[in-house]
Amino acid sequence: MVLLKPDAVQRGLVGEIVGRFERKGLKIVGMKFFKVPDDQAKRHYAIHEQKPFFGELIEFITSSPIVALALEGKSVITRVRTLVGATNPDNAAPGTIRADLGNDFTINLIHASDAPETAASELALWFAPEELVDYVRCDATWLGIE
Repeated sequence: MVLLKPDAVQRGLVGEIVGRFERKGLKIVGMKFFKVPDDQAKRHYAIHEQKPFFGELIEFITSSPIVALALEGKSVITRVRTLVGATNPDNAAPGTIRADLGNDFTINLIHASDAPETAASELALWFAPEELVDYVRCDATWLGIE
């Protein structure tokens, strides 16, 4: 589960970021472009509710449209998190999305699930089951994702 945050949309980086996932062999099984309602933002960031920056998180994620992605593939969580890079762009490895395109610790382009359990709950929050599409990529054999 990946969210391309408002800064990714506003800066015209959606295609660049999605392309990185596709070139890595990850399959898009769900994609939505929409403005996040406050209640959904609060559910997504509920783990941070008692922290002083909670309000800023909500304000930011609801400030402009986002793109929600559901991805599948070999070692998908590890691969996505490796492509995304460290939360702080200044600490992200060269070649990662945040190192190459990020500018700020808080306004950092992208959210990516960190574990299978997190991904499952976040997918349920952002996508209805009928919004996820099952198909086989024509290069699945070459990518080892049959």
